[in-house]
Amino acid sequence: MAGRFAQRPTRTTVRAGDVGVPAGAGPAGIPRQATAPARVRRWVPDGPLDLGLVLGPLRRGPADPTFRATADGSVWRACRTPAGPGTLRVRGYGGEVLGEAWGPGAEWLLDRLPEWLGAADAPEAFVPRHRLVALARHQRPGLRLTRTGLVLESLIPSVLEQKVTTDEAYRAWRLLVRRFGERAPGPAGAGDRPMFVMPEPRTWALVPSWEWHRAGVDDKRASTILRAVRVAARLEQAVGMPAAEAQARLEVVPGVGPWTSAEVVQRSHGAPDAVTVGDLHLPGIVGWALAGDRDADDAGMLRLLEPYAGQRHRAVRLILLSGRVPARRAPKMPRVDIGLL
Repeated sequence: MAGRFAQRPTRTTVRAGDVGVPAGAGPAGIPRQATAPARVRRWVPDGPLDLGLVLGPLRRGPADPTFRATADGSVWRACRTPAGPGTLRVRGYGGEVLGEAWGPGAEWLLDRLPEWLGAADAPEAFVPRHRLVALARHQRPGLRLTRTGLVLESLIPSVLEQKVTTDEAYRAWRLLVRRFGERAPGPAGAGDRPMFVMPEPRTWALVPSWEWHRAGVDDKRASTILRAVRVAARLEQAVGMPAAEAQARLEVVPGVGPWTSAEVVQRSHGAPDAVTVGDLHLPGIVGWALAGDRDADDAGMLRLLEPYAGQRHRAVRLILLSGRVPARRAPKMPRVDIGLL
């Protein structure tokens, strides 16, 4: 809906949540059922809206079983809501958005459709302080920050991404959700490539140790997830807190630090100022983009982001979307599949 000519996603822009959503030509890619969706809602955004940019951060890899962008221009999301599993299909039509939902969580999803699409965000509050950031914002006017209102569905994949390559984390998420989750309600759960809803907390707690091993998840990350699902209800209550307080609650769980908690509230709260610190590559990317310093550390990154206080997460996303990254100086981190050991 925003921008006639979409840029081709790169590895860096994909990290910023850039998911290419087709313009609408071609078959849907998901079989349609004869039964009507449980609920339908139309919503008109008050400005430019790019579905791929807004909902893209919810995708964990190109084969994420809970997320799909189809050739008819739709974005599909299968998730576990407080009301139960639900499937959401979102598509833009001119200046409005059509949302369809299936399953016990259908009503919950459509009630929160505007927040999922950035209605609670205030992109006009952002003031670019660097030419590169201003240009990225101009090229991506449809960027808004989603607010899902769901903590655990962002926390578990974020824990899986701790200290491993993204490919390893995506593989683990994919295998575990397909193995222990349930098929998504509605047409998304049918056909040869069904979508899945992630397991409920009790199911996560009962995953055998050898299944974590097969998925390539070490004991430390598996233990962190097990500790989190035991207090899932308390963690979900953090949605009603300010982002900083929500991060503090999340970090009470051993194994959840500032990196993980920031990754969660960026999605669950749509927190515009939650900066991901402790990342292997992000300080160098921000340092290179804003000051030509590829060796910047967390402290240096935060100094460079001081002019964006209150909007630092949005600034980082725009920097990533600009695609300006330093040239690689070393081989990629080797993948070690513990499932083969």
